[in-house]
Amino acid sequence: MSNGDIFVGEVIGTAILILFGAGVCAAVTLRYSKARAAGWVVIAFGWGFGVLAGAYTAAPLSGGHLNPAVTLGIAVDTGEWGKVWVYLLGQMVGAMIGAVLCYLTYFAQFQANVSKTGTTEGTADEPVPTLGIFSTIPEIRHPVANLVTEIVATVGLVLPILAFGLTEGLGESGTLVLIVSLLVVGIGLSLGGPTGYAINPARDLGPRIVHTFLPIPNKGTSDWSYAWIPVVGPLIGGALAGLVYNAAF
Repeated sequence: MSNGDIFVGEVIGTAILILFGAGVCAAVTLRYSKARAAGWVVIAFGWGFGVLAGAYTAAPLSGGHLNPAVTLGIAVDTGEWGKVWVYLLGQMVGAMIGAVLCYLTYFAQFQANVSKTGTTEGTADEPVPTLGIFSTIPEIRHPVANLVTEIVATVGLVLPILAFGLTEGLGESGTLVLIVSLLVVGIGLSLGGPTGYAINPARDLGPRIVHTFLPIPNKGTSDWSYAWIPVVGPLIGGALAGLVYNAAF
């Protein structure tokens, strides 16, 4: 695969991933959305479908990594580092594009995120913080625990992805991406409660950058003091998964 193919594939695939993932969070969070308050299960499946659509689209061009932690895990296992920077650049650009597309899709709902006259605090008409649509926020702010959660959850993603490659015919049958998508749904349901399961540095950092600059009414903070955890945690998890896979399989 050429650098150009890898870059284009990762930009398109990651943009689709974030459009679906941030989109389902917007659907569940924002006022005047038909899916408002649909719940965590809907969010988990929305992100899983984002992986499904993004990875299938990108696969012919780049292999459909869509995640620096996956790229890092593969590089640690194989020792091939020459194209890692191309993957990471495409993933970051794609993540930011996907966040902008989500904003445009829900533009009217974002613009309606204002207080109504006479609104009482805690009512349904109160403006909602919007960072959680774009990036992750821990339920309990505990840096060490949050970091460990992201490391463990990312190992739970990357190690199975590497091991899936050992199953003969899985890739050729076209079902590998489907299995990975279901894996992401499972991680969301089982391990997503503490931090919102970033498990992907680009998925969190790119949209957080976009959130910082978007003109959303009452958008709240972009929480940059927390931003290092969903970047460092998944990178550590991806590297550990690559090391474990290389040693054990």
